Amino acid sequence: MSALFCDTDLARRIEGAEAGFITAALAAAQRRTGGAGFAMPVAGGVAGFAEPDSPWNKVAGLGFAGVPDEDELARIEDAFAERGAAVQVELSNLADPAVGELLTGRGYRLASYENVLGLLVSGGDSERVTPPGVQVRPSGDDEFDVWLEVILDAVAHPDTEGLPWLDDFPRQVVADAERDIAATGARRYLALVHGVPAGGASMGIRDGIASFSAGTAPAFRRRGVQSALLAARLADAAADGCELAVVTTQPGSPSQRNVQRRGFELLYTRAVLIR
Repeated sequence: MSALFCDTDLARRIEGAEAGFITAALAAAQRRTGGAGFAMPVAGGVAGFAEPDSPWNKVAGLGFAGVPDEDELARIEDAFAERGAAVQVELSNLADPAVGELLTGRGYRLASYENVLGLLVSGGDSERVTPPGVQVRPSGDDEFDVWLEVILDAVAHPDTEGLPWLDDFPRQVVADAERDIAATGARRYLALVHGVPAGGASMGIRDGIASFSAGTAPAFRRRGVQSALLAARLADAAADGCELAVVTTQPGSPSQRNVQRRGFELLYTRAVLIR
């Protein structure tokens, strides 16, 4: 039987942590660009814009602290329109259903989905198991460019199985977004296969929740790199007293399969709505 059940309280906590991560990244983007972005709280979540084509341009985490009113949504929509951007909302299926009804009534359309998976962190996660020839180590500022190059290579060659990511971000935009994540204090990890950089990962911690993201260069896929990166981060999450590790994947993707093999369970799905 499943050891992890996601009710609305847990979803609220996860979505609140996600909104916190995004808010921190938006602040980092503002410092980096000195631009005219914004971050607005909305219904327990955040609506934000960093710069053109940024992955931080979205509304996330809402629907767990009431329903936004029409005027609140209009202000958000106007702020995106002033910057020439569509409004993209990531809405959990455990959020208040009235939020989805409100959005569709205002002309938002369903564009995609993403899955949120979680794993209870325990002392047993302190063991760092790596396949032969694979090494994982913390990645410091002295090799940020090496780490970033691996991530960019992975993003440029996404999974071809399962539902594809909705957005295809320009290389420089991805690089800047990764710099924003680094500026929030997220930890970075580099995986090497026989000494060659093969994969990269990050981990942010908020409210006892460790949020994971990672990528493997296409030449090194299916060699245990992701499993090794997961093991390293779970060990550190356990050492830091985290209760839960969370990963967001595309439905039916190899990334989802990899984390489920490690014991992650599907908690809920987010609908991606666009106006």
